[in-house]
Order: sequence, then structure tokens, then C-alpha cells
Amino acid sequence: VQLQAFGGGLVQAGGSRRLSCSASGRAFNSYTVAWFRQAPGKEREFVSAIKYGVGTTYYGDSVKGRFTISRDNAKNTVYLQMNSLQPEDTAVYYCAAASFLHDHHYRAERYYNFWGQGTLVTVSS
Repeated sequence: VQLQAFGGGLVQAGGSRRLSCSASGRAFNSYTVAWFRQAPGKEREFVSAIKYGVGTTYYGDSVKGRFTISRDNAKNTVYLQMNSLQPEDTAVYYCAAASFLHDHHYRAERYYNFWGQGTLVTVSS
């Protein structure tokens, strides 16, 4: 599967932005799809994931309550709605996918074998 992330841009603190991750290929609904982000000078960190099938969602502590992940399998697309954005949310956001990923592994980027190119979100104060 090939992934393409888009929707990044410049937003003011307190604002909102929606990212999209579009996938090509078949059986998209068998993939867990996640968002990771990497801020300048920092390691890449887990943001959110949505499981295949029932669509269970997971969030990193720093975005819980502000970000919402969702998927539209008919469109082969996963969305990340980001609200109440803060300057510390500034990062390149990557979407990633893994087929039938075990629940224990959703936070670990090493289990995701398909990655999009990243989209930059800049939050100004």
C-alpha cells in the first residue's frame, strides 16, 4: 500500500487543522493506520492510531482530548482532526500503516511497514 499525507500548513495557536492520509491499494480496511510526528531536533513520537476492523482508536498523552482520528474505508482515507493546537504541536506529521497489527504494538513505529512522505504543521504563537 502507498500512503500520501497532506493537509499541513501554518495555523495560529488555538486553531484547528485536519490532516488526511490517503492510501492506494486493496484491503485498506485490514490495516491499522497511525500518525506519528517529528519536531525539529526531537525523536519521532506516536500521535494516534486507528485499528483495522472495529476502528478502535488510540492517542498519545500529549494530544488526548484535542486530536481525533477517524477513517473512511470507502475512500481509503484516514483523518486526523487537530484542535486547540499549540506551538509544541509543530512538527512533520507522518502517516503509517501496518496490516493486522497487534494491539500491543500500535505505538511502536518499527511495526509499521508503510509510510507516507510527511506533511508539515506549523503552529504560531
